[in-house]
Amino acid sequence: MAKRLLRLMTELSSRKWLSALMGRFSHSRLSRGVIPYFIKSYQIPADEAEKEIHEYRTLNEFFSRRLKPGMRPVEEGPNVLTSPVDAKITAMGDISAGTILNVKGQDYSVAELLNFSPHLELYKHGYFFVLYLSPTDYHRIHSPITGVRTESEHIKGRAYPVNEFGMTRMKSVLCRNERLITYIAGEYGEVAVVKVGAMNVSSIRYDDESVSRWNNGDDLAYFEFGSTVVLLTQDGTFTPRAGLKPGDHVRMGQLLGTLHPPVPRDKG
Repeated sequence: MAKRLLRLMTELSSRKWLSALMGRFSHSRLSRGVIPYFIKSYQIPADEAEKEIHEYRTLNEFFSRRLKPGMRPVEEGPNVLTSPVDAKITAMGDISAGTILNVKGQDYSVAELLNFSPHLELYKHGYFFVLYLSPTDYHRIHSPITGVRTESEHIKGRAYPVNEFGMTRMKSVLCRNERLITYIAGEYGEVAVVKVGAMNVSSIRYDDESVSRWNNGDDLAYFEFGSTVVLLTQDGTFTPRAGLKPGDHVRMGQLLGTLHPPVPRDKG
């Protein structure tokens, strides 16, 4: 009964107006006084921040902070796929005939995740990562490869939590929440960076909407409060780093695996 009640409360509180209300507070000067408590509560390594704490005018400004140069070394190489975020790997693996299998006990349709975009044809047998950002994490999103933007799509949606409760108790959260999708074409095919909004995320923003080409590790976008990134690679182009597994924590710029020319699938 308690779980059912909590689920109902979550359904009701997932309205965008509530997230917008929380967003307005986090953008206000009143929220500035919350920053020290926020740092303490979530044990955030504030010494990594680009600015001194007193220089941040609002909670949102601190939350979407940049880091000091050199805090996140980026793996170099022409064929690397790096983590776009600081996050916990919730799930990872091969995509099976357009289905992302067993993400916290649920299967997800790539078609629904990508809002039935024509791009979905590239990912039906690709590889996926689900990367969860907790409030403790650095919340800027970076390009996982060097490449050019082929398309971008903003999908309006709900604001369900993407934490343990939301992912296990709510139906198809990753496909129902607000999403900002960036398709980036590199030397070894295309990747899709799916930025998924969450409860109390007032928006997902590009760092600079005019930019259409990124080097590996360049600023791409940022969350205003915690959420999840789903990273997809094109069919037959990716080999994960040995030993990497769900439950591992990764930092932005760390190697996730290597890219290579598409390997034809056996039609037999």
